[in-house]
Amino acid sequence: MVTMSCPACASQVKPGDLICFSCGTNLPRTTWDDDPPAVATVMQEMMSPVDMTGPISPAVLRLAFPTGNVEVPAGTSLLIGRDPGESLVAAAFSGFENVSRRHATVTMDDSGYATIRDENSTNGTFVNGDRVLPGIAVRLADGDLVRLAGDVTAEVLLPHQEPDPATLTRET
Repeated sequence: MVTMSCPACASQVKPGDLICFSCGTNLPRTTWDDDPPAVATVMQEMMSPVDMTGPISPAVLRLAFPTGNVEVPAGTSLLIGRDPGESLVAAAFSGFENVSRRHATVTMDDSGYATIRDENSTNGTFVNGDRVLPGIAVRLADGDLVRLAGDVTAEVLLPHQEPDPATLTRET
């Protein structure tokens, strides 16, 4: 069996692990030639081939938590919480009992716009100190502070984007 180590903390990890269960760091994915092709997601099945011809955004949302970075590529969503059956990054929050098992969902659309939605968590989700109402998506910007419950805070790091020409006026 191949042994691997985490690039951040050097703990031993298994080849199929997505994150380091010691420090919460996202692990690089390795692919093998004999691996079967990935099954299409529900969203990919719903989209017609015409919809998929545009360029893929290189944007990645990064939430810098003290326990490690959580990265969300464009066009994806990630559930944040302590339940390893639901959240790919559950190990990063296992020591925080006040973070709910299904706490919040972070989404990064194909255009590079990020949102966070509280999933009816017990102790709340906050953006820059303001509580996010359960079920309501709140837009995230570069430099925002996201807090889960009382003591788990992350800085939002987003790539800088060009302004939308539709929002520009001659006065600005």
